[in-house]
Amino acid sequence: MSLLRYWPPVLFAALAAYPFLPVADVIRGQQFTILFVYAILALALNVVLGYTGLLHLGMAAYFGIGAYTVGILSVPFFPFQQSFVVSALAGVLAAAAVGVATTAPVLRLRGDYLALVTLGFGLIVQYLIRNLDPITEGTKGLNPIEPGPVPGFAGTDMSAARLNSDWGTKWYDYPYLYFVALGLLVLTTLFLRNLERSRLGRAWVALREDELAATCMGLNPARLKIAAIAVGAGLAGLAGALYALALHTTGNPSFYDFNLSMIMVCCVILGGLGNRSGVLLGVLLLMGFDRIAVNILDNEIQDALGSSAKEYMKVSAWKLMIFGVVLILMMRFRPEGLLPEARVRRELHDADAKAG
Repeated sequence: MSLLRYWPPVLFAALAAYPFLPVADVIRGQQFTILFVYAILALALNVVLGYTGLLHLGMAAYFGIGAYTVGILSVPFFPFQQSFVVSALAGVLAAAAVGVATTAPVLRLRGDYLALVTLGFGLIVQYLIRNLDPITEGTKGLNPIEPGPVPGFAGTDMSAARLNSDWGTKWYDYPYLYFVALGLLVLTTLFLRNLERSRLGRAWVALREDELAATCMGLNPARLKIAAIAVGAGLAGLAGALYALALHTTGNPSFYDFNLSMIMVCCVILGGLGNRSGVLLGVLLLMGFDRIAVNILDNEIQDALGSSAKEYMKVSAWKLMIFGVVLILMMRFRPEGLLPEARVRRELHDADAKAG
């Protein structure tokens, strides 16, 4: 199990090589890009839930804020058209600012009460996205998102220096966004690795373990919680910016609803609270099954049965039940997750040993 903790570098290297392989497929590459986006979102939630212990059920709202900020700064409908770098940075800052502004008044709340408040916040953002038609275009979404061409390297025009004739020339074309999303995922992982080992990261863990003891040691819980929300919301905004670019639109408001927040919570719990590698594994298994494996299995069933294939015979009709069964089994037999933080694993197994 200890070797599994070091699998992300190997996986990242394999994913970086994928577009150059003969078996590379554009559609599969685009699906991987969306997985990278969800991985960043899950890591963002892990800062809040895994490191600090704050049960936040509104992370999808920050995801949506990042997406719609990029949309407003990119679509021709508004006179603000900016490059992707500028609009994505604006999405990060907007999500972080909203996170701090909405969390500061409720810092005294804990546990279920905080979860209910963040759930309400997520529902409010969902309502605003759906009904502020002059700004968000309602259910149609903002489109087309046109952040401009991919910049050249050392004065070279990328459209004339493509490594593959099938590659596009826009940010949202495959595989440019694939590499951008993968690169940002790697940078996010490294950033959180260093942050976890920093004084701030250790303070977050102390706060999670015992807020009263952390306060007695001179730590300021309010500042620590605000910092965690700012970092988590900012990373969620970055994921939303990439998501809007990948879709070439902000899409339907349902893309940013409570269901997404809960799926991210499931990814973090499945992989292991507080462990980056575990969270990445949770996303790979849960979202990889949802976004890639289900489609492959449904196509195989359709090809095998032809016109006799019924909707209930497809895996997609049962995937939510499968998710539920897996989570129930996890909570029963491995509540710490597949790759838990070392401290959590020791605490749970020591408690089991004493009970036995």
